[in-house]
Amino acid sequence: MLGFDTRAARYVWTAALVLLLLAIVYRIRETLFVFILAILFAYMLWPMVRFLDRRLPGRSRVPALAIVYMLLIGVLILIGFEIGTRIASEANALAAQIPELISKFEAQTGNVGANSTLWQKALLFLRQQMTEHSQSLVSLLSKGAVTVLSHAEVILFIVLVPVLSFFFLKDGPAILREIVENVTDESRREKVREIAADIHLLLAQYIRALVLLSIAAFGAYGTFLAIIRAPYPVLLAAIAAPLEFIPMIGPLAGAAIIVLVAGLSGFHHVIFILVFLAVYRVFQDYVLSPYLLSAGMELHPLLVIFGVMAGGEVAGVAGAFLAVLVLAIIRIVYRQLQTRIHSPEPRVTAT
Repeated sequence: MLGFDTRAARYVWTAALVLLLLAIVYRIRETLFVFILAILFAYMLWPMVRFLDRRLPGRSRVPALAIVYMLLIGVLILIGFEIGTRIASEANALAAQIPELISKFEAQTGNVGANSTLWQKALLFLRQQMTEHSQSLVSLLSKGAVTVLSHAEVILFIVLVPVLSFFFLKDGPAILREIVENVTDESRREKVREIAADIHLLLAQYIRALVLLSIAAFGAYGTFLAIIRAPYPVLLAAIAAPLEFIPMIGPLAGAAIIVLVAGLSGFHHVIFILVFLAVYRVFQDYVLSPYLLSAGMELHPLLVIFGVMAGGEVAGVAGAFLAVLVLAIIRIVYRQLQTRIHSPEPRVTAT
């Protein structure tokens, strides 16, 4: 009627709703990131909660959650006393040494000209960057933790994530059942259950793998650097370990920081560090990571690099951190939908 195509109108309306939803997600991305972190934190605690919940009497999960959270607080306090003080001491020492490092750079790159080597030009560029940002580096290294924790929103963030995780651990199964029950069609409901089960397994293995990879990197880097008497072993290990949470780019940045600080501090065996980092990266990428990660995380390296870079442009560090996880979830949903599309329809026989 009057050239109005209802089918085309439905497509346009659906596209408009999708764009509106994406715009809303982008606007509230910081809030969503907090909730996603809370979910991942809940998955990190889930194995211990499930272990205790199966062995404690009663139907409530609250006692198991209380025990796990008390153990977590105790471990964090112990780590803070044993390792945190060492990290702070090494950070202060490095901050005090930055002016000396800059003067060494100036001496090494003072005669860089048009005929200089590429290495000398790289040193000159690095010296310029350090000179421009030296004051901020000193301030960051000497007062980093205090400055960060002085912001009320950071404290709220640190407190809010464990609180939200508590509710996800306590009521997560009930929330999932409620979502599945809202699907009226039985076949679609079963498909939603399958997708939810796959994503549940993916998240559990993904966060477990990231935590174990980070702990392994901290232990390996710190131990090796201490054995060869490299400068600031605990501080450098503490910087590189959380970078394992950002696929590919994070470990590369951590290795670059270790080599750069060791070289600028006058350590004469940087080649040993380079060899160790190469060997450890091969071990982690081809032995440890495949063992810890599930098949659902099998993404092509080009797709991983694209996802990390695109996620970084959209949402900074948070986007780079979540990019691979989002791609893996999309892969799971796509494979499930493909299975449904290509599965043969049940035949109806006449009686």
